Amino acid sequence: MPSLHQPLTPAVLADLRRPRKYPAVSVLLPTHRREPDNAQDAVRLRNLLEEAKEAVHDDPEVSRADRIDVIGQLDQALGEVDLVHAEDGLAIFAAPGEHQVWSLGRSVPARVLLAQTFLTRNLVAAHAANQPYWVLALDSEIATLWSGGRQHMPEAADEGPFPVRRPEVDFDPERQEQIGDTPSTFSDEETRRFLREVTEAAGTVLAADPRPLYVVGETEALSALDDAGPVVREAVARIAQGGLAQGPGRALGDAVRTADRERDERQLTDVLTDLDRARSRKAFAGGVDEVWSSVSEGRASLVAIEDGYRVTVRDNGEHLVPASSDERGARDDIVDEIAEQALDSGARVHFVPDGSLTGSGNIAAVLRY
Repeated sequence: MPSLHQPLTPAVLADLRRPRKYPAVSVLLPTHRREPDNAQDAVRLRNLLEEAKEAVHDDPEVSRADRIDVIGQLDQALGEVDLVHAEDGLAIFAAPGEHQVWSLGRSVPARVLLAQTFLTRNLVAAHAANQPYWVLALDSEIATLWSGGRQHMPEAADEGPFPVRRPEVDFDPERQEQIGDTPSTFSDEETRRFLREVTEAAGTVLAADPRPLYVVGETEALSALDDAGPVVREAVARIAQGGLAQGPGRALGDAVRTADRERDERQLTDVLTDLDRARSRKAFAGGVDEVWSSVSEGRASLVAIEDGYRVTVRDNGEHLVPASSDERGARDDIVDEIAEQALDSGARVHFVPDGSLTGSGNIAAVLRY
């Protein structure tokens, strides 16, 4: 089962979104990081899980074997929840033979749903809002890859080709005496082979999950890796700081913080510039109704959303109009729906600081046509 902080890679999201044997149960709960707001999280979670169990138990389409299985999966999931270290949202998924628990750095509406698929739109939006990045850290012996983002300190990505270790080479003092020189740490053939392997491994990861990449290491290490391939040249930034190839994550987060903040600022400037240009050529949509319409039709190439923007709406047949959460047909995570559908249609989605889009209804889009 995934940990609460397993990276939400495209492959993981794709697996979460595949059809399951009915019932695929989704339980969503807004959680809180601090007292006193978090005091009732445990009670609310148990209540939602009881609601989910009752729904499974009372559904005539669910066989007795699957009913017992899924209710057991929900119980196991409850045992894995760590509300002491809660973030802003919690998602529990259960289906015959499996359960998953996800902690999210983005609030979600309280919900229980039985369907053929898990309700993933909130995870998709949380992944986009987190603005994930990779950190490649290396020294002369090992290269490690770390997954970081707005809401998470970098964590070691110990799957796939990383970590990459330099093969141990026997020290030959007689040969060194004959050549009369001590080679540079990064100039011997074994190290060059190691750096080529690091380059290939990084390329494999980036092809599967494209993200901004930061490269961290001593100046000599960065220069040698640059000679081995395009990783350093294509990175968002290189940070000349040694001793971090094996972490810890907090130290790596500190090392890349300034560069990541500068990347955020550049990205915000670019997004706002694109929106201004779109407005001038009448290829602009602003506000939840216009953006939802353009995204539904596949016309949006860029969607910008303020970080804290939430709105509850209902569809009156022609437009999305404001609604209260208890109204019939109310959609209280329409913003996350927009983010998911925009990404599905190939649009870029950027979450921007609150207040950046005040004049555009807190959400805006650049249209393809």
